[in-house]
Amino acid sequence: MLDLVPRLPGNSDEEALRQAVSLAQHAEKWGYTRYWTAEHHDMPGLACTSPEVLLAHVGAKTERIRLGSGAVLLPHYSPLKVAEWFRLLAALYPGRIDLGLGRAPGGEAHTVMALSGNFLARVAELPKTIASLLELLQDVYEYEGYAVTARPQPQIGPAVWMLGTNKKSAEYAAKFGTGYVFGQFMSERDGVDILAAYRADFTPSALQSAPKTLLAVSVICAGTEREAAHWVQVLAETARQTGRGSFRSISGTPHDVLEQLKDLQREYANDEFLIVCPIPDYAARLECYRLLAEALRGLAVLDGAE
Repeated sequence: MLDLVPRLPGNSDEEALRQAVSLAQHAEKWGYTRYWTAEHHDMPGLACTSPEVLLAHVGAKTERIRLGSGAVLLPHYSPLKVAEWFRLLAALYPGRIDLGLGRAPGGEAHTVMALSGNFLARVAELPKTIASLLELLQDVYEYEGYAVTARPQPQIGPAVWMLGTNKKSAEYAAKFGTGYVFGQFMSERDGVDILAAYRADFTPSALQSAPKTLLAVSVICAGTEREAAHWVQVLAETARQTGRGSFRSISGTPHDVLEQLKDLQREYANDEFLIVCPIPDYAARLECYRLLAEALRGLAVLDGAE
């Protein structure tokens, strides 16, 4: 699952972060494979500015679920610092860390400039930044001819993923031999051709020998069609009032949602789904993920019987 760590109306940032931990703990109990959290800056409705800090806390409160960034916005940061953050996490939680990388600014123009200066110039340097980061994760990086090591050096390093909504991020993932996550819920393109191009152009690397794909989708799952329709209407009205585009969501009962996910998997041939639930109610959001997990467990039992 992907958690944007929303601070819902009437709640504090502290409560939003407590809900994030609760969501990760429930996800682990219900059998979800990954808990990822996003990075945003100076957005009043979102409480996570530092995935690496939140993941360290969530790791201490969970036992098995993989923890990842969806995504660290790499143009803002030194590749050495990012390597150190996620190697430290990998040493704390062996075999559980995913390093998801993104190209987006993560905030409005003045916030972005306050964070890292000339963002467009940093984006132009991104291929070099990615290359440096991967060299640091493989202990082969040099700066002006001198070896530089990102410490600590965990026995199992973080798995690396590129996230995006267009061809450029997929091209980087294929070129550098990382996993790829397509953000279907926030893209104007359907992305089938993008995932196909990534798989066709993938170059094996020391970090990953074969292409791996995640499809990030928005899901509104409820016990009845009426309740699901209610949340769709609430989100549409919120989008209208704020002037912001709404997520492209799958919605319905668990059976309906499961059938739509199966159709998408046949269309995209993705290995996994990364699911974000935009329902603006913490209890209903938990129920969405619980119902979906229950439906997926039922599907696994049926598949095993066959």
